[in-house]
Order: sequence, then C-alpha cells, then structure tokens
Amino acid sequence: MSETTTAAPSTPPAHTGDGTESTVTTATSLNSKDMRRILSSSFTGTAIEYYDFILYATAASVVFNQVFFTGLDPAVAMFASFGTLAAGYLARPLGGVVFGHFGDRIGRKKMLVLSMMIMGGATVLIGLLPTTATIGIAAPIILITLRMVQGVAVGGEWGGAALMALEHAPQKSRGFATSFANAGAPAGAILATLVVSAVSAATGDQFLEWGWRIPFLLSAVLILVGMVIRLKVSESPVFQKLSEESDARKLPIVEVIQQHWRAVVLALAAALGFYVCQAILTVWGVSVAVEQGLDRSAVLNWKAGAAALTLVVTFWAARMSDRIGRRRMLTIAGVTGIVSAYPLVLLLTTGTLWSFALAMILGNGIVQGLLYGPIGAFVAEQFPGKVRYTGASLAYQGASVVGAGFTPMIAAGLMIVAGGSAVLVGAFWAGMLVICTLAVLLTKESSRRDLL
Repeated sequence: MSETTTAAPSTPPAHTGDGTESTVTTATSLNSKDMRRILSSSFTGTAIEYYDFILYATAASVVFNQVFFTGLDPAVAMFASFGTLAAGYLARPLGGVVFGHFGDRIGRKKMLVLSMMIMGGATVLIGLLPTTATIGIAAPIILITLRMVQGVAVGGEWGGAALMALEHAPQKSRGFATSFANAGAPAGAILATLVVSAVSAATGDQFLEWGWRIPFLLSAVLILVGMVIRLKVSESPVFQKLSEESDARKLPIVEVIQQHWRAVVLALAAALGFYVCQAILTVWGVSVAVEQGLDRSAVLNWKAGAAALTLVVTFWAARMSDRIGRRRMLTIAGVTGIVSAYPLVLLLTTGTLWSFALAMILGNGIVQGLLYGPIGAFVAEQFPGKVRYTGASLAYQGASVVGAGFTPMIAAGLMIVAGGSAVLVGAFWAGMLVICTLAVLLTKESSRRDLL
C-alpha cells in the first residue's frame, strides 16, 4: 500500500436534512500516516483505559474479598467483591450517555481525552485506599464510589475510540479499523494480568498487604503516555461534517430513544455475547480456579496467554466481517459459543491447571475473539452519524451491565443454588448467546451502510 496520505469520498452522497447532499471524506487506505496514527491512538488509549478497568476485575477475583470484605464467609466475601465489580458496570451506560451527548455535540476527540483523565485518577486513588481494617466500613464504600467513577470513564471511552477509527476508515475496512479500539481491551487485560502476576510473584506473602497496590499506582504513568498519543489525532471527519448541525441537537439521547430505540435494543442484545464470555471466563472462572487451590500466578499467566490469542482472533474476525458481512460473522461466532458453553464451564470447574488453561484458550481466545472482532463496527453502524456516539455507547455499555457486570454474581449464585454443580452456569451462558445470535439475525447487514 502507498505511504502517502490521500483521501477521497468513500461513501455515497447523503442527505443532510436541508435538501442538499454531502459526502464524508475518509482515508483511502489504512496504511496512510494519518490512519496509522488514528488506529494506534484507538488501540493504545483503549488498552490503557481497560488496563485500569480490567485490573479492578482481576483484583476483585483474587484480592478485594480478602482486603475489603474481611470477616465474612468466603463465598459471601467473593459475592460482595463481585458486587463492587458490578457497580462499575452499572455506571457505564451513564458514562456512555453523558460522554455520548457531548461527543455528538462538541466532538469525539475531547471526550476521549477527558475519559482517560478521569479513569487514571480513579485508579490511582484505589491504589491509595486504606483497607477495612484501617478505616472500617468507609473503605468498601469509597471503593464502590471509585469503581463507579471508573465505570463512567470507560463508558465514554469505547464510543469515542471506536468512532474515531470507524469514521476515518474507508468503507471496505471499517470493521477491521474499529477492531483496533476493541482490541485495546484484551491488550489492556494482558498488561493488567501480567503486571498483577509479576507483582504477586515478587511480593509473595506481602501481596495482600501492600503489593496489590503497585499495579494501580502504575496507572499514572500509563495515563500520561496515552494522553500524549491522543492529543495528536485529528477529529472525526463525520463529526466535522455534522458539527454545523450540533446546536440543533440539544439532547441526542432523546432522539435516540424516540427514533432509534429498536436499534438500541438489538445492538445491546447482540453485544451481550462477548460480555458474558468475558465475565464467565476471566472473572468468575479465575476466582473458581484460585479458590480450588490452583497457583495464582499460573492462573493469571494462562489468562494473559488466552487474551493474546483473543487479540489475534479479534483482528481476524473483524477482517472477515468486512468480507462476508457482520451478520454472518457474528452468527458463526454465536453458534460456536452456544455449542461450547457447557463443555467450557466443565473445564473451568475441574480443578486442574490444564483444564483451566484449555478453557481459557478455547473460550476466551477463540469464542470471545470471534464475537468481539465484528461487534464494534456492528453496533456503531446501527446509528446515524449525528447521534452515533450516544446511540452506540448506550447500547454497548448497556450490554456491559448485564453481560459483564452481573454475570460473575449470577454465576456465583447459580453455583450455590445448584449445590456446587456448574450445569446452571453452562445453561445461563448458552442462553445468553442464543439471545445474542437472534438479535443479530433480526438486523440488516450494516457493513455497506452509509455512515451519515
């Protein structure tokens, strides 16, 4: 591909609402200097924010139940720890709506910078938070508050990062370009998991005393790096084209609910699949493995290795969705997940390292990667440019509440109800993937849709 930065209309003329026609000028190649900067910004920025967000999930699995919920039955303490995790997911739709509102009104780029600053501040404060043994009940209350601040920040992050990539990219590569924002999440998970594993190994018995704080404090350095990268990218061409109309859109959320509610419902349901996979495998599954006595560092290392495979499969699935369509690729992924859900749960609960590793490779690496690759572009393409940040964020982050926020708690509860059997967890997982697949089939193919 050429290294020159060229641009040309990549979509057909679109009506602006005043009777005239306009086009969106986007890159003709992903290999241009500007597109490489945009894609690296989407990937790196999202990776840093998800380092912070997934770091909390990892700590909730192996630390917080023993630090902030002491004196409780182990099963209850784990349930409470997962409850604080859910609080962050509950806040994500709020972040999506707030950041989406301003992202549709004043620009995608400004919101990306702000979300990163908020996320970094909350994460560092978690690393400095005194334990329950020191300040009593105030500790878990502050923890939940900071987790919700994290949720607001990451709720605004995804929409901006995904749209910057999607709206700059040529039509034939929109799925692959958007996957750079999605791929930042497993990259952040890899980084968070490896850092926690390394610190755990280095601090040993002191990990629960003070070692767990180190990964949270490291966020300050990562945020500075991300800010430098993000400040160098240009605003989305779609937003630039529509910015003259932004004053007329006083409340984008109202327009989304009134005119695009069906798109929100279907996109939300479609995004449930990969969120449930992520929660069962990387949060609930990790906690079960550690509770069964598997070495904590080995468990975290296998989780990181599976996330590396997720990255590869995510990019491949996104590229395939540009070729065969989002609906077809997501349907293939959904069916694969449905038939493998129960066997994967059995592997997670066998109590051996090899079975845990196999479940992570097949489930997190392959099934989640297949679902994850196309979903960013699929969700964003369901909405018109003038309310895309708000609509896509509302759907995507709404899915995170049920799909990721409550799934670890639901799985833990189902294990209690079933007397330790994993059969109900497998049925729940398969059922959520059925809902995801049906939602995809109820939409029209979006990969050739005009972005305006």
